[in-house]
Amino acid sequence: MNGPERTDVPPDTVGVELREEGIVVEYVDGRTTLYRGVPERVEGTLTAVSTKEIHVLVTDPAETEGVLLYVNDLKTDEEILRDSGVGRIVLDSGDEEELFPGVTARQTRERTEVEADPEIARGRVFVFVEDEWTENSYELVAPPESDE
Repeated sequence: MNGPERTDVPPDTVGVELREEGIVVEYVDGRTTLYRGVPERVEGTLTAVSTKEIHVLVTDPAETEGVLLYVNDLKTDEEILRDSGVGRIVLDSGDEEELFPGVTARQTRERTEVEADPEIARGRVFVFVEDEWTENSYELVAPPESDE
């Protein structure tokens, strides 16, 4: 028996608190979660295996709120996403989608790429990649300016 088809869900604004131990997200329904650890800085594009859960958080310039989007989440019920304010985008192999201004996701059979230009996004761009055993946090940053 197949589960229900998963569809795109637009995100709401969620609360964000940057702490020494990680990033706290306060969902629309008042619950909170902590993405642990100081995010590793990655220039421009992050590539992750498609079997991992990928969450993209873009903060506002004040870093107190933002939007959170799950990429290719097939587990979470649409009603739970809507109640929490978390969005979802479902990409097929070969798809490319602008998640937010300045933030794009691409899907191949084995990989998901998230690319960001934080200047266009007008906030910080975090990507959380996790599975049952690991949690990794990244911040997508602009490459250094060249001296050419």
